[in-house]
Amino acid sequence: MDLLNTLVDKGLRRELPTREEALAVLATADDDLLDVVTAAGKVRRHWFGRRVKLNYLVNLKSGLCPEDCSYCSQRLGSKADILKYTWLKPDEASQAAAAGLAGGAKRVCLVASGRGPTDRDVDRVSETIKTIKEQNEDVEVCACLGLLSDGQAERLRAAGADAYNHNLNTSESTYGDITTTHTYADRVDTVHKAHAAGLSACSGLIAGMGETDEDLVDVVFSLRELDPDSVPVNFLIPFEGTPLAKEWNLTPQRCLRILAMVRFVCPDVEVRIAGGREVHLRTMQPLALHLANSIFLGDYLTSEGQAGKADLEMIADAGFEVEGTDRITLPEHRAAGGGCGSHAEAGCGSHAEAGCGSQAEAGCGSHAGGGVCGTAEVPAATGEPRTDLVAVRRRGAGTDLAPNA
Repeated sequence: MDLLNTLVDKGLRRELPTREEALAVLATADDDLLDVVTAAGKVRRHWFGRRVKLNYLVNLKSGLCPEDCSYCSQRLGSKADILKYTWLKPDEASQAAAAGLAGGAKRVCLVASGRGPTDRDVDRVSETIKTIKEQNEDVEVCACLGLLSDGQAERLRAAGADAYNHNLNTSESTYGDITTTHTYADRVDTVHKAHAAGLSACSGLIAGMGETDEDLVDVVFSLRELDPDSVPVNFLIPFEGTPLAKEWNLTPQRCLRILAMVRFVCPDVEVRIAGGREVHLRTMQPLALHLANSIFLGDYLTSEGQAGKADLEMIADAGFEVEGTDRITLPEHRAAGGGCGSHAEAGCGSHAEAGCGSQAEAGCGSHAGGGVCGTAEVPAATGEPRTDLVAVRRRGAGTDLAPNA
């Protein structure tokens, strides 16, 4: 297929595809799906080999968020029967993180619900970061605390944070359809603050909320311009008790096409399969490893994930290897600045002139959504909704039960 040959060539050169090419990937037929995976897999292996980075979530504070993001089980007015608790103490958070690190994770993502941290909250998280790093010398720590105020990113960096997650969620033109309590511009500003403080920026999206292909391409091209080092791709977990509980718009095939499109647009960044992979990819999860080079291990913020042992077996059975702490995740040209995710001047898949660019629980503000009022036809899902695969987390952080890792 000429399209795929062109996209592979561009990916190996870190050249931006056209919008038409990105849309064409999403429009490919199921009969061509393995060809799409094969092509995007060439780009993935060129930049990341067969390594899979493992990340582990610790929900520092669960539920009772004042924001009204439609997709989120922790939102204002949510009737989802999730765990609700206030801040974990530093030792409690470090103990929770240890389970994921023992399972092979090299990055711990510290997440707290809410609009954004107070200065006191930053002090709490800073102490938690220091505690985790004292007990685990080589661990990467990513914070995800919502919208940042001036100076807070610098304080987190000084405490030892390596990265900051704040997702764009969806395209700018449809953002107001899913959230009214903050704006798309607020999110962009927080990613800029993380960059300016020397933190590795992590920003992604969520699919499956009724968005159009145009919405998906818009948000991924916007991410490329923002130049994050990692792009988590979440797939909506339709929690009962949230406004989007009836949105079952994804098939495993569509999830794979979305991941392939993200890989072609941002070929040399860490593409992470985040929340919802178990619900929507199901038995097709191993194929997704040919597209993404990073996953979350075990459970998410408020929902259960695949057993950690099953994650590790899946990686090995698919012919991949867990990335060790002795390896730098990013390609040399992006990691040249040092640290766990420093980006070079070329940016996310860009050539020099071009610039660059968890509900489903990958963190506060990590869910993305599609615009309800998009213009293109929304693909119909096949089969019945798999509500049996949506399980509220009842173990790990905030409970007396052992975590899943």
